[in-house]
Amino acid sequence: MSLDEIMRDASHRMDQAVEKVSEDFAGIRTGRANPQLLNRITVEYYGTPTPLQQLANFSVPEPRMLIVNPFDKSSVNAIEKAIRESDLGLNPANDGTTIRCVFPELTQERRKEYIKLAKHAAEDGRVAVRNVRRSARDAMQKLEDDGDVGADEHDRYSKKLEAVTAEHVGRIDRALEAKEQELSEV
Repeated sequence: MSLDEIMRDASHRMDQAVEKVSEDFAGIRTGRANPQLLNRITVEYYGTPTPLQQLANFSVPEPRMLIVNPFDKSSVNAIEKAIRESDLGLNPANDGTTIRCVFPELTQERRKEYIKLAKHAAEDGRVAVRNVRRSARDAMQKLEDDGDVGADEHDRYSKKLEAVTAEHVGRIDRALEAKEQELSEV
């Protein structure tokens, strides 16, 4: 593996860590309706746990209401049950064909709890990025120890790796700041 390949691999894995943090943030409920909140819900569909987004369409007619339109009307009750039993704190209502989820206002205590969750997810992302940096650094050091690359080239790529790491950590920090802002809005 060359230094360029190590850098490409590290950057790709860091991008994945940032993407995972963004997905985690999407799963943290704010006062507004967001279909992404339902991404991690699975529904018992004909005895098989199935992701909700494979069973229904979603629409947001109002800022605090989410409508779930199941493709198969016989799955309405199972979908309603899965949403009710999730940790989102929603109380869905169904009219036989569609499910309405009204998002209640968040209490200040709940907002603080969600901000803690977001900070924890961001820290997990930072740790993942740093772990990628460490493994890339180790691979670069091995190339230098084996005599495949010189010390100058190793130092130059180490600095590039630090810059890439700082950029990815910065992206996580900016995403956390935006999520905290979103959660703080009343």
